[in-house]
Amino acid sequence: KLATRRLLQERLKQAITATVRSKMYGALFFIDLDHFKALNDTRGHDVGDLLLVDVAQRLREAVRENDTVARQGGDEFVVLMEELSASANEAAVLADQLGNKVDAALDTPFNLNGYEYHCMSSIGVDLFHAHDTVEALFKHADLALYQAKNAGRDKLRFFNPAMQDAIDQRSILESALQKVLTLKQLRLYY
Repeated sequence: KLATRRLLQERLKQAITATVRSKMYGALFFIDLDHFKALNDTRGHDVGDLLLVDVAQRLREAVRENDTVARQGGDEFVVLMEELSASANEAAVLADQLGNKVDAALDTPFNLNGYEYHCMSSIGVDLFHAHDTVEALFKHADLALYQAKNAGRDKLRFFNPAMQDAIDQRSILESALQKVLTLKQLRLYY
């Protein structure tokens, strides 16, 4: 009973367009269930499916009525919040509050056919405004999610342009190293 990826992308496009008129920020959340594969592997996919249904229900209850909740695939969910605030700082505070509310909702143990399961989640958030694109927002929220996982999981992280710069620098370095290796321009001394 969640929005599809296509519907989510349409609503996100509309939300970005609406920020031009309203001058208000929105937020895109990527929520990943930590260690979901272990649950599927130990308890079976039917129990994993029960968790996904319960998580979807708790997410819908945690967000505002006009927010969009979607399942991106696997154990990854997306929440789209519109019209948070005209101030980026205030929008970030409101997004952080929702992130904490989502975390608290998922922190309550799940009863999965008599099996009590404690769920943890990693959350990546990107604030958006008039000049953003759907593709950039998905990329940024995903990078923030990656940072939350790298920080030890069960964390919330906001996208920061420095994250993108670090990834770009690493990509440039990898490309240069690949070129050097191909041209046999390295010598090993030991």
